Amino acid sequence: MLQIAFIRENQEQVAKGLAKRNLDVTALLEEVLALDEKRRSTQVELDNVLAESNKLSKSIGELMKNGEKAKAELIKEKTSNLRDQSKQLTEQLNAISAELTEKLYTIPNVPNDIVPTGKDADDNLNVFEAGEVPSLHEGALPHWELAKKYDIIDFELGNKITGAGFPVYKGKGARLQRALISYFLDKNTEAGYKEYQVPHLINEASGYGTGQLPDKEGQMYHCTVDDLYLIPTAEVPVTNIFRDVILQESELPIKCTAYTPCFRREAGSYGAHVRGLNRLHQFDKVEIVRIEHPDNSYQALDGMVEHVKGILNELKLPYRILRLCGGDMGFTSALTYDFEVFSTAQDRWLEISSVSNFETFQANRLKLRFKDSDGKNQLAHTLNGSSLALPRVLAGILENYQTPEGIVIPEVLRPYTGFDIID
Repeated sequence: MLQIAFIRENQEQVAKGLAKRNLDVTALLEEVLALDEKRRSTQVELDNVLAESNKLSKSIGELMKNGEKAKAELIKEKTSNLRDQSKQLTEQLNAISAELTEKLYTIPNVPNDIVPTGKDADDNLNVFEAGEVPSLHEGALPHWELAKKYDIIDFELGNKITGAGFPVYKGKGARLQRALISYFLDKNTEAGYKEYQVPHLINEASGYGTGQLPDKEGQMYHCTVDDLYLIPTAEVPVTNIFRDVILQESELPIKCTAYTPCFRREAGSYGAHVRGLNRLHQFDKVEIVRIEHPDNSYQALDGMVEHVKGILNELKLPYRILRLCGGDMGFTSALTYDFEVFSTAQDRWLEISSVSNFETFQANRLKLRFKDSDGKNQLAHTLNGSSLALPRVLAGILENYQTPEGIVIPEVLRPYTGFDIID
């Protein structure tokens, strides 16, 4: 969440920035600042009462020692009243602080200056495009028909076992899926990312730490008996490794990668654009997460974008990169680049990765800090990216690499699959 001091010192800048998200937060910022002023004045009053109480308490012993028992009893009565007053002020302070925090949780991150103004995906800015769209043979099929033809993904069986949006990968389909996971992890570790295996369930504190709560609770599967949530992405458990941690400046940057299944309740509407692997309730993803010094985070973001580009170049898939507009950005992001692969059989672009800089927004929730060269604690910057989300990458491979003889495996994946064609 935004730091209250930043809002106080940059109220106009915050309002202007959030207008890029098509939000008018003028009244909300006034409420937040009024609560903050009330919180600070209550804190001062409480501090004064506690100081007076401590001062009087120290004098009681001296008075008793000097035989001034009556005077000591009067001061005891006064300190008792001050204790009652401090208890009331503490309760008021806690209530004000809780209300302030709840309001701060509703304010999204301020977009970076280079984020384009816009309402939705139609206003995103295409900043890069690469790869050749193949000319498919007559009778080329979309991936869900290819999956059935070659018996590599069974959507009906997944529906039987669980429900819509939970596919079953079979045979060479399962092996190709596993190959992609291993390939992505190897590319990330070669680039200096430390691999983690993390829990697939998180507690409420972790959800608040990275911003899934209270913003996206309706999108997550909630295990109510134990009050745990199935993760929507590895970003959540990996970033929470550093919750309530004070790092040394010399430890930065920290680079992490992890493979996990991801679970999301909302799978969107029905129709061809969400058929097959286009949108799922459960899918696999390899994630990269970075903890950075604030001075270096945007250079790190550029590096993450180049890293994902390198993977897609090796897979030889046609793709483009979009800089998201304010209206299409995630709640926690300051700047996001989306990668989309072209699905030739569907004649449409499919999102396969988002790479984002959250600046201090998550770190403030997480209390993720580092000790700078002056010995002062500063909030770190957090970043994350998909490297990559598997379903639509797999869809792109199946559709773009299909031939009359079968589906050719990208050359870079053959050492992982052990076969070069699905036929």
